[in-house]
Amino acid sequence: MAKGKYQQWITKEGLLKLEGWARDGLTDKQIAHNIGVTEQTLNVWKNKYPSLYESLKKGKEVVDREVENALLKRALGTTTVEKQSKMVHIDDDILAMERRNYENKWKLDHEDATEQEIKDAAIAAIPEYKRIPIIEIKHELPPDTTAQIFWLKNRKPNEWRDKHETELSGGVNTSNPFKDLSAEQLRKLADDHDG
Repeated sequence: MAKGKYQQWITKEGLLKLEGWARDGLTDKQIAHNIGVTEQTLNVWKNKYPSLYESLKKGKEVVDREVENALLKRALGTTTVEKQSKMVHIDDDILAMERRNYENKWKLDHEDATEQEIKDAAIAAIPEYKRIPIIEIKHELPPDTTAQIFWLKNRKPNEWRDKHETELSGGVNTSNPFKDLSAEQLRKLADDHDG
């Protein structure tokens, strides 16, 4: 099948790939290039195939929301939790008992399975080690003024933009009191001022 044919991009796999590219931040032009069509063709497909449009939209919205949420957390301050744990070996008797129980349940759903398949399924499902928590460390991240400024300038630009325009009513007098003086008279004034 040719690389740019729409049929392959409206399948479950194709839509998932498009959504992933959008989530990764690719523009429509870059996505069109990846699938071997022009951006105009991709726009036609988006209008013609709602599932394609929705996949691209969904991919972009997810990332936008994640970034918005992260920015808001940094602007307001947040707490993060670092969890440390270690892996410990399960007691041999307990491990054997849990695997036997799993084997018995698995046999009911897989009547034709061999003894080795049953044992392999139990080994895969019940690991020898388990993770146990050791400590949780909370980190307080204070509010970030840069994130606050960015948020406010974009959300409330009329109140938070750097450049404010002021409107004047009435006229402004810009008359030059020296406009009628000759160059010689100006020099004399400058000399008198210096001396």
